[in-house]
Amino acid sequence: MSTVCAAIIARDAADTIERCLLSLQWADSLLVVVDDRTRDATAELARSIGARVELHSFEDYARQRNAALRIADSDWVLFVDSDEVATPELAEEVRYITGLYEGAAPGYWIPRRNIILGRWVRHAGWSPDYQMRLLRRADASYREDRIVHELVDLKGQAGYLRNPLLHYNYSTLGEFMERQRHYARMEAVNRLRQEVRIKPQNYILQPWRQFWRRYVTLEGYREGWLGLLLSALLGYYELRTYLDLRALQRSSRQ
Repeated sequence: MSTVCAAIIARDAADTIERCLLSLQWADSLLVVVDDRTRDATAELARSIGARVELHSFEDYARQRNAALRIADSDWVLFVDSDEVATPELAEEVRYITGLYEGAAPGYWIPRRNIILGRWVRHAGWSPDYQMRLLRRADASYREDRIVHELVDLKGQAGYLRNPLLHYNYSTLGEFMERQRHYARMEAVNRLRQEVRIKPQNYILQPWRQFWRRYVTLEGYREGWLGLLLSALLGYYELRTYLDLRALQRSSRQ
């Protein structure tokens, strides 16, 4: 029988790690790779629930996930973030897929329901928000040329699961803005490495395209004021990415 390890990449996750791990008790093993910058009781709480805890120096998310793939002692790894919960229906589907003798893909996209400010946001790209999270260890690795929004290399074609992860994403607007600011900085580093050249129109057109995609194409308008706010903020943080990239490029030339 194939085995499944539920793996979590965590930093200062004491407020959410217990809920997450309790939703994963059906897995054959639990692994929490703790960022060495963690200052709270994440590791202690994870151990108390029965998880194997490994402290790992943080370079970027892709390398953290590759470390988890190396450490896990299972055929499959299901990656779950500390602020996510696996539904019983997802657990049953994962068990079925990983138990297939033939026909299983090397990796699977899992739909995610984002709960923002206490509300399930169904539009603007927030649901189903597919994430590549179920991986056969022998056939998958994360590309280490990206430090955020990491990509997976698979030996074969990916499949799709039907049942969702629940993502208790942002409980306050301040948390949303802080996280997006962080992502903007990291994406700027990605683009610097890719030697992206900034054109003057990028400062206007790219934020506008991001807003239009979220609010119109992905029907963010159906979320009312929250859809408008989230779409506008994501447009703004696209602008912040280009401003951060410009600063990095100027610094690298000095």
